[in-house]
Amino acid sequence: MDLNTQIEQLRPDMIAALKTLVNIKSVQDAPAPGAPYGKGAADCLAAALELCKKLGFRTHNMDGHCGWAEYGEGKEMVMVLGHLDVVPEGDGWTVCKPYEATEQDGKLYGRGTIDDKGPIIASVYALKALKDEGFEPKRRVRIVFGCNEETGSADMQYYLEHGGEIPATGFTPDGEYPLINGEKGVCDVTFEKKLHQSGDWRLLSLTGGTAPNIVPAHASADIACPADAKLPEGTDVIRVTRTAAGARIEAEGVSAHGSRPELGKNAIGRLCMFLKELPLSGDAAAAVGYIADMIGMDTVGKHFGIDLRDDRSGTLSFNLGMARCDEGKDGASAVRFTINYRWPVTYTYEDCGPKLNDAFEKAGWSIAGNNHGVALYQAPECELVTKLLAVYREFTGDNSPAKCIGGGTYAKSIPNILAFGPVFPGVPAPEHEPNEYIELDRLVLNAKIYAAAIRALAE
Repeated sequence: MDLNTQIEQLRPDMIAALKTLVNIKSVQDAPAPGAPYGKGAADCLAAALELCKKLGFRTHNMDGHCGWAEYGEGKEMVMVLGHLDVVPEGDGWTVCKPYEATEQDGKLYGRGTIDDKGPIIASVYALKALKDEGFEPKRRVRIVFGCNEETGSADMQYYLEHGGEIPATGFTPDGEYPLINGEKGVCDVTFEKKLHQSGDWRLLSLTGGTAPNIVPAHASADIACPADAKLPEGTDVIRVTRTAAGARIEAEGVSAHGSRPELGKNAIGRLCMFLKELPLSGDAAAAVGYIADMIGMDTVGKHFGIDLRDDRSGTLSFNLGMARCDEGKDGASAVRFTINYRWPVTYTYEDCGPKLNDAFEKAGWSIAGNNHGVALYQAPECELVTKLLAVYREFTGDNSPAKCIGGGTYAKSIPNILAFGPVFPGVPAPEHEPNEYIELDRLVLNAKIYAAAIRALAE
């Protein structure tokens, strides 16, 4: 019996195993002994490891942070990295309850079916089929079950800091086909400026944005001004309303993901450009004026000299994601702006971060938070890329090249791996949405592709 036929025969078991995991609510929760990310994640990890033990694999639980199933011998190891934690269910479920896996019309519905319980179960049964075939890999194969991908990947940080073995090669089934071989570096940085206001025109509050990596669709500011002051008229995207203290100004934008800010319209930028024209004084005028002049509606960091570009991943993306300001009781306050920017894969943080920070600091701002990572890139000719693409092309006939993305995947958390599937080009990806699902035929196809990929990397 060939490998693909074996996987077809494992289909009922694969679906049953996936249902078991989907029915466990593994959203991050309060930590407990042996359950650093909450009881649900710990229970889901225990269930996955118990399944793998019954399938004949060696298993290990790493203090509840993650665990793995392993097969084969050899000094080197191939890693398949997936995660069992899920985002909160949210509202709008109509096909089923989010933690009651339901088959309907060739799909399995439930939170985690596509992200990432379905793909990691496909990987488990891919390895099961290889084992049953008698495959003897030259490299050990380790399927790792993470428990904290959705909220920071602290699980993999724990793995690395507590002696977790670095793979020689591998992949995470938590991305897209044909293959993601590049992921831009990402930084979230917050700049703060103290405001001491005493004039008639004062900035009382400013708010905009829900997260650094989302182009804000709405922003607003409250200002104090004399009762008889003449206020500028609004526009189709700016609304001005009289208040007891002065005026409320609201700006509308168009939301987009922070990795593609050019697809949106930044409401915070629009608001600051409007506020700049008001007779605010001192620190407030300097703050909104600086944001208006240096950023405004820009999406590449041009005025800071960091509009980097390469032919592999395109242009640096620059998103003014959040703004906050409240006037203190003594008239003093602070205004804070958070920027999410992503540099091309052939550059580093040192090529852009220091320039941006220095420009703000010279203008009187301080850094209130700075969290940045690294870019990930493996060249098209490297062995991991060529082997995984060859497997994908064999099953699909699609000769598309590997892609670079502005977002980040689980691959950034462990060296020497790339994101490979499970989402096929042109196919809807309902992760994080109500009525999340995986098409069962594609669940099985993923298992076939992952079996061939594991064989190619472990031989």
